Amino acid sequence: MSELIPKAESQLSSVAQKRREQQMNDRRLFLKSGAALAAAGAMTSFASAEEAEDQAKNSPGERVVMGIMGVNGRGSAIARGMMAAGNTEVAYVCDVDTQAASRVSQLVGEVQKKDPKVVGDFRRILDDTGVDVLVVAAPNHWHAPATILGCSAGKHVYVEKPCSHTPEEGEMAVAAARKNKRIVQMGTQRRSWPGIVEAIQRIHEGAIGEVLYSRTWYNNRRPSIGVGKPTEVPDWLDWRLWQGPAPDRPYKDNVVHYNWHWHWDWGNGELGNNGVHGIDVARWGLEVTYPVRVTAGGGKYRHDDDQETPDTLMVTMDFPEGKSITWEGLSWSPLGPHDSGFGISFHGSEGSLVQQGTGYVMYDMKGKEIATGNGAGGDKDHFDDFLDGVRTGRLTNADIEIAHQSTLLCHLGNIAYRTGSVVNTDPANGHITGNPTAQALWGREYAPGWQPKV
Repeated sequence: MSELIPKAESQLSSVAQKRREQQMNDRRLFLKSGAALAAAGAMTSFASAEEAEDQAKNSPGERVVMGIMGVNGRGSAIARGMMAAGNTEVAYVCDVDTQAASRVSQLVGEVQKKDPKVVGDFRRILDDTGVDVLVVAAPNHWHAPATILGCSAGKHVYVEKPCSHTPEEGEMAVAAARKNKRIVQMGTQRRSWPGIVEAIQRIHEGAIGEVLYSRTWYNNRRPSIGVGKPTEVPDWLDWRLWQGPAPDRPYKDNVVHYNWHWHWDWGNGELGNNGVHGIDVARWGLEVTYPVRVTAGGGKYRHDDDQETPDTLMVTMDFPEGKSITWEGLSWSPLGPHDSGFGISFHGSEGSLVQQGTGYVMYDMKGKEIATGNGAGGDKDHFDDFLDGVRTGRLTNADIEIAHQSTLLCHLGNIAYRTGSVVNTDPANGHITGNPTAQALWGREYAPGWQPKV
């Protein structure tokens, strides 16, 4: 026992240190956003009448008021990005972790000089008719149910990737957006990055000939998540509401706030976590929608721990147009193709194009570099696109239907892996055919009262 105490104290110290680092990083980034807003205000104050008129023509329209659900990680970044976009207000900060909610609400208040309301249940946001947008940045199992409820309450929705936890939920999210005439955007930012937009345009214009294949990959060096121990729920966490639509499971000490990704009840593995970014661009470039066949191979090889999802996975998606996409996920070894941990390559009859970072490199059939392009990355262009869609009513770059089509490929890959089978699909809608075992994973089990409805 005495040998375990120092180890436990070390782990607690590490957790505390990470929390302090998170707080410091949040504050630095939030205040940077505030400085940018202040600078923009100063520029407006000292602008000439003519410059002010030009700024007014190019500025966003009416003010967009939003509530953000899930602020411990990605939601915090979305908050500062949306505030920096201009003419927006974060009216609500929502999290079932009271510590995260308190921390981020304070930072939001410092930047926009107006304190947001702090709530634990996002349905309080839906009840407020003064809110225009619901931002869904909670874990994956919340994405579609919250989107559906948000649309039904008359809110536009910005939802993090993947847009659903199951194929069935994705279809329902599309139906909810269309029925309620709401703008719904998924957080696949590459749809709005100028360098990637240029790359896809060049592909579509025939710069590398007839493009038949796209390879996507993600490599990382993730540590073991260990073996969790059942323990009392921390007093700062509403565990039942954290689970929400998911079935009630005992609380373990190694799930919150990130390792839920590797459990099927709440996450979609690395394929749904990072794979969706690459697969979305690949599908866009190849101009394909639904596949005819999906196969997968791999397993969990590196760590002996609680992770349920594979740490090594290869998925192949074949399309009726005679084209194919592959995704390789290797979450324990950082070296990927082209010496990159993330990327997408397109292969055509006259050359190839590799997308890395925020740009691309084009090659001829001898592997000689013949063209490059680049552009801004980050969230700004994607947020601007979403807010413009909210203000004008036009569909956005990563509209929910596009989002569902790309997310579905990830779901089908996971289903093929989990069932150890070839998943054949209807190319009209992506539905699984002739495979009852795989079809059983089209939907999921819900906690009582949480079954999504449109």
